[in-house]
Amino acid sequence: MLTILALTTLWTLVVAAVGAAILWQFRSRSLRTTMIVAALAPMAAALAAVVQSVRAMFISEHDSWVVLWTLAFAALLGLAMSVLLGHWVSTGSRDVGRRLRHLGTSYEPAAAASRSSVPAELAELTDELEMTRRKLATSHERERALEASRRELVAFMSHDLRTPLAGLRAVSEGLEDGVIDDVPGALRQMRSTVDRMTGLVDDLFELSRLSTAPSPRRRSAVSLRELAEDVAGESGERARVSGVRLVVSTPADDDRLAVEGDPDELTRAVTNLVDNAIRHTKPDEAVTLTVDREADGRVRLAVTDGCGGIPADDLDRVFDVGWRGDAQRTPADGGGGLGLAIARGVVESHEGTIAVNNVEGGCAFQIELPANP
Repeated sequence: MLTILALTTLWTLVVAAVGAAILWQFRSRSLRTTMIVAALAPMAAALAAVVQSVRAMFISEHDSWVVLWTLAFAALLGLAMSVLLGHWVSTGSRDVGRRLRHLGTSYEPAAAASRSSVPAELAELTDELEMTRRKLATSHERERALEASRRELVAFMSHDLRTPLAGLRAVSEGLEDGVIDDVPGALRQMRSTVDRMTGLVDDLFELSRLSTAPSPRRRSAVSLRELAEDVAGESGERARVSGVRLVVSTPADDDRLAVEGDPDELTRAVTNLVDNAIRHTKPDEAVTLTVDREADGRVRLAVTDGCGGIPADDLDRVFDVGWRGDAQRTPADGGGGLGLAIARGVVESHEGTIAVNNVEGGCAFQIELPANP
């Protein structure tokens, strides 16, 4: 028995060395080939040990044929299973390679291999690649939308700046030629035009500051209740001139509805929403500011107008830079369509959310901010 054990060990080591050399030669070949070699190596070692045992007369010739036939069928079974397993792994690896080649260059879903014939590890890797493709596709669509918004903004701002510049040029030429009799009125018109252009430039600067993730300004406890009342007081005259009623709705208790943030930025965001609501609300209609607290403690501020509603296709674009919608929603005061984009930037910088939805007779802009801890 010791002799049989020694001979078997010797031939196993010899076949293992030969198999390792073959695997080394085929290391750059298909995975299917290496799996076949790895499956046949144990059978070859057993065959060599049986032949040596027959020559040393440890087993009879009849018994050796029984063992050899058994090994032959076992080798065929191992060969078939290794070929099948190699086919599964090769199919899965080719699918992974195809996805890697298309990653970042094509955002369309790739034709997926049958998951029932792919090992679990390759299936998980395929799922991760598909998730990465979806994220890249979403980023690509967002980039295209931002580029389209940027082009619209450039076109709108070019138009909005060209018109007042042409007016300034005409008035200045009239003053220079002495053809304008009402000089004080012309100067007031020029100052009004310059103020409107300054507002456009200020909006662009504020939007640029918000989009570049600036360092946070001073933060303190801000009462949205008092802020809404202050904004309503400042915008009351504008609403009266437009024939719009401005209403503030707050809870009956003494809750200040405080949040932590920058009071100037929050005031500007709410003012932009209120100005936008007044501008697009029909005469004799109402703009309502509602401030209350949600069940989870967050503070909600809603501005409801009487604009008649926004088309469903435009609801997702309302807060895009430079969005104006149809001609009816184009700012009549020469604005650049940046107010809502600035409001979104301010709210998001305060870790809040802003949304819009249509209501009966108009639409409602809602801001939700974390409560002051």
